[in-house]
Amino acid sequence: MWLDILKQVEPFVISFFAAAAFGIIYNVPHRTVWAGGLAGMVGWNVYKALVTVGSLDAVIATVVSSFIVAMISQFFSRRYKMPVIVFSIAGIIPMVPGGMAYNAMRQFVEKDHGLALQYASEASMISGAIAFGLLLGGVFTQIIKKQSEPVMR
Repeated sequence: MWLDILKQVEPFVISFFAAAAFGIIYNVPHRTVWAGGLAGMVGWNVYKALVTVGSLDAVIATVVSSFIVAMISQFFSRRYKMPVIVFSIAGIIPMVPGGMAYNAMRQFVEKDHGLALQYASEASMISGAIAFGLLLGGVFTQIIKKQSEPVMR
């Protein structure tokens, strides 16, 4: 029973600490480390849920989860009066396809160019999806902010 509970909690804990650790490495203020970890935890688990349960493509799931990370980062940015990047960098770290990029380079070195191109193109698409999702989140919050401002006559 406890093992089943631990298996369900494990992705949340690992993604939180991975994101928070990168916040510490990038020397964010100590009071905001938990917020970056929370953004990373939510983003990664939304991604995993969309890929496994929702059966979405990894690129589409990455766009959606990085959009959510951007929204969380915007919220924490306003709450702590700090730049959005403090939270968004830590938030997207669990989604970065570093292992896939490593595999692409390894396959190039081993002269398996077909597999290397496959890994490299997927890593590039996922990286672009992260950037696109963050961009969408920023644009979305700007639109909401503009519409909530009173009209001057």
